[in-house]
Amino acid sequence: MMSKKIANILGIRGIPAAHGGFETFAGRLAPYLRDRGWEVNVYCQIEPDQDGILRSNFEDDWNGIRRIHIGSSSKGSVGSIKFDWYCIRDAVKRPGVNLVLGYNTALFGLLLRIAGRSMVINMDGVEWKRAKWSMPIKLWFYLNEFFGANIANVPIADHPEIALHLRRHGCTRSVVIPYGADAIHSASREPLDALGLHPDKYFISIARAEPENSILEIVEAFSASKRQTKLVVLGKLDSSNPYHQAVRRAASQSVIFPGAIYDSSTVASLRFHALAYIHGHQVGGTNPSLVEALGAGNLIIAHDNKFNRWVAGPEQLYFSQAEECAAHITAVETAALEIGLARKGARLRHATAFTWEQILAKYEQVLEAQL
Repeated sequence: MMSKKIANILGIRGIPAAHGGFETFAGRLAPYLRDRGWEVNVYCQIEPDQDGILRSNFEDDWNGIRRIHIGSSSKGSVGSIKFDWYCIRDAVKRPGVNLVLGYNTALFGLLLRIAGRSMVINMDGVEWKRAKWSMPIKLWFYLNEFFGANIANVPIADHPEIALHLRRHGCTRSVVIPYGADAIHSASREPLDALGLHPDKYFISIARAEPENSILEIVEAFSASKRQTKLVVLGKLDSSNPYHQAVRRAASQSVIFPGAIYDSSTVASLRFHALAYIHGHQVGGTNPSLVEALGAGNLIIAHDNKFNRWVAGPEQLYFSQAEECAAHITAVETAALEIGLARKGARLRHATAFTWEQILAKYEQVLEAQL
């Protein structure tokens, strides 16, 4: 075993978080490991500025964590793939265990394994099944999922169903560790004022506006009847996107589209004061937004599938069609069911399986075993 515990975190754009769930997770794991005596290196992506100028690679210290900044002259998906390759090439030269968040370029991990380096991969959701991808992209994701599951020393599945899915690739050694979230027991009402909202007088949905997230069905369900409440749909809508156009056309005057909001305190307030959280994700593993809803003690109306049912638990409401979603919204809005039981169930489910303390400790155990 190495005398010094070193972890290299790859697969994200960087910390502090500004993009998504994996960045938020890395922003929690890195300080946790640091405080427990680890030396932590986190790879961060440099992108060209508005003039196309790319800053040189550099390293710096961020709250006791070593950030390794690496650039790619390309933008978008191509830039991300190049960035991942450059990170792997650099990580081969550094000691420690490598934690790769996501399998999108898992093929590159062969370089680490050939060099005899330990690699743990979070296998994320079943990305290649998402409807938005073209067939070549789906094939790329499928191949990387297969290789990632079989070349990693430890593949991490964030949901039991993901572990079962990996078994179909012949992978029987995955470890199930879900996503975590903070418990929210109080929050300012100020963010509500800016949107003209009142506590317990609105529903909220937080997701990318994509068909597989059921945003159109949710908006249709809410708008099918005259409501005494409002629906807040957080997420970017592009006026040139046909699906986004359909979402806007389906909305009644009681639906609010604030766009994408990344300020964590604002999002926490909007979650905490909502009458209920509506979650339409149809594919994937443990979704961070759903876990955060549990931490906020939300009553949840979720798309009915094996992923959501395991995460949210039996006390919540589930729908398969827009009509069923509409019926649940009406029942919640008119207090035709016991809201308190669902909220209590959400907090219990969060405390049982999704606190950061539990999740981060499990990751440390896996990483330490690979040193």
